[in-house]
Amino acid sequence: MKRFGFLFFISFLAIALGACSDSEAATTVKIGISGSDTTIWDYVAEKAEEEGIEVEIVRFSDYVQPNLALAEGEIDANAFQTISYFDAFIDEHDLDLTPIATTVIAPMGLYSEKHDAVEDIPEGGTIALGKEATNMGRGLQLLEDAGLIELEEGFDGNGSLDKIVGNPKDLDFELLEAGQTPRVLPDVDASIINNGIAVDGGFSPLDDSIFHEDETATPYINIIATQVEDKDDEVLNRLAEIYQSDDVAEFIIEERDGNSIPTTVPLSEIGY
Repeated sequence: MKRFGFLFFISFLAIALGACSDSEAATTVKIGISGSDTTIWDYVAEKAEEEGIEVEIVRFSDYVQPNLALAEGEIDANAFQTISYFDAFIDEHDLDLTPIATTVIAPMGLYSEKHDAVEDIPEGGTIALGKEATNMGRGLQLLEDAGLIELEEGFDGNGSLDKIVGNPKDLDFELLEAGQTPRVLPDVDASIINNGIAVDGGFSPLDDSIFHEDETATPYINIIATQVEDKDDEVLNRLAEIYQSDDVAEFIIEERDGNSIPTTVPLSEIGY
């Protein structure tokens, strides 16, 4: 009888420990980002840890792998991309992913080592910009906002050079992978550089660019994305709420010196 009781206790203990292990696993969230700067997510992770959510930050070096890794279940969520890029990417790759929250607007900028203002870019000058459809589209929109080109009416945000209907300075365009745009600065009149790439390269969109986006660039709001089947997951949504809290917003503004603008725009306003 005592032996039976001992075996029962051992079995109960094993089940209890297994349950604890499963519980711990359920509260560990792998977040994929692009680039090396983890400052904001480190801060979010500290706050999440207070609520029993362990955040593991997984860094990627490009804008492709974080979505593919999410689709394969290698990470639980990612936070690195604009809604415009996300929509185009999941459509092209037929991925079952969805945003669960908005995060920041990270303004794209036009940089130059040769000129101090947009007006100084000469006729026949060369502009470098990302060749990916959404990066190029965003870059072209920025050039139009800067008064350098005119785009076709009803421009859909996806870039191709044939959508330029006005080019008064007869500018040339050098198309590169987004990550290469800072490297050509000595060789071009100006280069359009994505915010994250600029910051990693030591540039400030607000201080160093000759022109940059403002907070009204709604298609370029960044998001937290998950698999569709996880969109109602309590832990993931709580993590999103932590990211959108007031003190995280204050931290982002202070840490990024205004180069990232926190946003809590509802998903319905970005098409979800």
